[in-house]
Amino acid sequence: MTKPKYEAIREEAERGKPTMVDVAKLAGVSAMTVSRVMNGKGLVRESTRRKVAEAVAALNYTPNQEARNLAGSKPIRVGFLYSNPSAAYLSEFLVGLLTQSGLNNVQLFVEKCEAGEQEAEQALRLIENGLDGIILPPPLCDSEAVLSCINEAEIPAVVVACGLPDARVGAVSIDDYDAAYRMTRHLIALGHQRIGFVVGHPNQTASARRLAGYRAAIAEKGADASEELVVQGMFTYRSGLDAAELLLSLGERPTAIFCSNDDMAAATVAVAHRLGLDVPGDLTVTGFDDTALATTIWPELTTVRQPIAGMAREAVQSLVRRVRAMREGEAAEPEQIRMDSELVRRQSDAAPRNRPPARLPATPARRSHA
Repeated sequence: MTKPKYEAIREEAERGKPTMVDVAKLAGVSAMTVSRVMNGKGLVRESTRRKVAEAVAALNYTPNQEARNLAGSKPIRVGFLYSNPSAAYLSEFLVGLLTQSGLNNVQLFVEKCEAGEQEAEQALRLIENGLDGIILPPPLCDSEAVLSCINEAEIPAVVVACGLPDARVGAVSIDDYDAAYRMTRHLIALGHQRIGFVVGHPNQTASARRLAGYRAAIAEKGADASEELVVQGMFTYRSGLDAAELLLSLGERPTAIFCSNDDMAAATVAVAHRLGLDVPGDLTVTGFDDTALATTIWPELTTVRQPIAGMAREAVQSLVRRVRAMREGEAAEPEQIRMDSELVRRQSDAAPRNRPPARLPATPARRSHA
């Protein structure tokens, strides 16, 4: 250590009680490294330990035990950036988020993000509030612009419900492929061979995983794999209406339609009713997520239960664990958490109805004569 540097830092430290930051400056290391040395945790080179020990001795630094005990109770500032068109999904997510934030002494900062070119700027504005971490639900969990911004800011983050989680951040998800595969197998087991599928928004990795699961089950069981049965949706009610119109206008319409979320499934039920079709007598309709919407329409939806509120709670807990570990100077790698999904049967699915062939009205030539 050069004398000018030593004297400047020591004079600054003598104005008040020396801190861990002062020790870090004098030793030429990070505060996290000083914490590791002081706590005897983590791998630290011997030469680095000596530098820290010399700085501690030079500044007569003693750790504030009371402050260390309180570190675990210090509020954690977490940002929640959202841009989700489904009010049902978002409300359930927020319930889980707010519940767990209260239990973990988390101060939550909520901001809406408009999808598009401004995503990164909005994420940066939220980060500049001095956050300890950030949580991203879909579709922002798949935004490369937002993830790169978070990575550059070196702030811990957890993404939720991402089909293919990014290794740079923590993640809480289900196996979308397996969930869609099991629902499609269920429909085939009921006797359906011609099953329509409404795909989710193309900018979300979960959409592709659900489509892959559907196709795998169709191929495995030899059901109808016609491309006309797969229609693009956007996870919105409006896109569900358009997709249902397309599928139900086919010359040979499907006997079942599996939608990638409950909003689009509810829209499909509405179109079926408008066309005079009975659900599930004439058409089976199933969804994905099991939001409150699934039980507020008639008939109630058979759907895949994704534990949305539970995933939000787990995201808060994961982020809290990581932030607290970092405060203690411990290694804190992002956690990849996989939660279970469940197929929930209600009233919107049934075996396909076997109708007798249509009988043509008798022609004059065919009429019998008395």
